[in-house]
Amino acid sequence: MTAVQTLEDRRYTKDHEWAKKDDDEGQVTIGITAFAVEQLGDITLVGLDVGVGDEVRAGEAFGTIESVKTLSDLYAPLSGKVVSVNESLENEPELVNEDPWEMGWMIVIEPSNFGGEKSDLIDASAYQAHVESLDH
Repeated sequence: MTAVQTLEDRRYTKDHEWAKKDDDEGQVTIGITAFAVEQLGDITLVGLDVGVGDEVRAGEAFGTIESVKTLSDLYAPLSGKVVSVNESLENEPELVNEDPWEMGWMIVIEPSNFGGEKSDLIDASAYQAHVESLDH
């Protein structure tokens, strides 16, 4: 059984993205989980296809992440307007390997339908159960 690191202050997708709501501003920071990083291996490139002011839609790709093993799409867990992009990842994609929870975040959005879409996300314990179910 895989030990899965999760943080209680986030919601998760079954595609291994996380979303963390900033209670003060109502913005949501988005990144990928430590489990995803473990599966990908050494990350060599993070390609974000969005910039500040762009709209993302829940379930649609907003970029790609490349590792020594594979190339994967990054999917938005929620819809909204991009208010910040982690530009450090352009020159330091390894930040995602080193700290996927804080320094390795991808984008920050102002959600357009947080109340309606958050129910599509799962909490930390449900995400742990999901990952463990993948580990037949």
